[in-house]
Amino acid sequence: MYLEQFGLREFPFALTPDTSFFFACSNYQEALNTLLVAARSGEGFIKIVGEVGNGKTLLCRKFLATLNYDKTATTAIGTQDESATGRAAAKFITAYVPNPYLEPRSLLLALAGEFRIELDGTVDQHQLLKGLTRALLNFAREGKRVLVCLDEAQAMPLESLEVLRLLTNLETEKRKLMQVVLFGQPELDERLKHNSVRQLRQRISFQYNLKGLRKDELDRYLRHRLLVAGYRGETLFRPGAVAMLHRVTGGTPRLVNIIAHKALLLAYGEGRSQVVTRHIRGAVADTPEARKDWMVWVWGSFAALVLVMLTLIWVWLQ
Repeated sequence: MYLEQFGLREFPFALTPDTSFFFACSNYQEALNTLLVAARSGEGFIKIVGEVGNGKTLLCRKFLATLNYDKTATTAIGTQDESATGRAAAKFITAYVPNPYLEPRSLLLALAGEFRIELDGTVDQHQLLKGLTRALLNFAREGKRVLVCLDEAQAMPLESLEVLRLLTNLETEKRKLMQVVLFGQPELDERLKHNSVRQLRQRISFQYNLKGLRKDELDRYLRHRLLVAGYRGETLFRPGAVAMLHRVTGGTPRLVNIIAHKALLLAYGEGRSQVVTRHIRGAVADTPEARKDWMVWVWGSFAALVLVMLTLIWVWLQ
């Protein structure tokens, strides 16, 4: 592949949500700050909505890593390695549920597993709720806060959302015993409009709409990922290629990564040291999701050109 040619240790545009590649542009930093402020203030529900490919999972993992950061010892149950010292030093007990498409009982079992609660798998939903309630009370007595992150929350059944709300009803005089962060696509907002979850909707105290990269941020995004991957040169992407890359992706990080990776492959195949516009065009041709955006831009440019020509002809005939 192209790693050796470009002096890279690893692939800079892999799709896995590796927090070492997190790029703190204005939008993502604002979202991360919102999450941290909301979590540390002890609010019940937090909602992050973003289109497909806008980096919600990466933001979630960065949030969990930042939330429990401690120079001496850290832990996040279900997300990091545990030790007795780390567990005692942690301020937050966290759980991450990547696929919440679970009916209520399965969701409660998943949470019990994340919190290392030993329960008989045959217990009914009532016993599951009692077991989780006891665990939350014990965590509170130990001075720990409990936070649950649910990815792809737009897929969660309404009944499971309601069970989750019932769990967050538990509180001390100062704060809730459990906080919940919902990460989801825009369809999540539609689901939350349902009358059966209106109580949950009213308890969402912090929310943020995650957008893609702005045009003026894309070059820095590319440079950042290349730097983390080991690149030490000036730049691999020419300005024209960067501009075209934003046009065909709309700044959606996942599409940017896919096309940038393919463009590097094409540059490698030609023995070129930089990515130029034709490499972006070649990558777009192999990426259906981007091709649609590309065609909109092409036809829009063509229509603008025709309009200019017609205007000139009209002026000339006057």
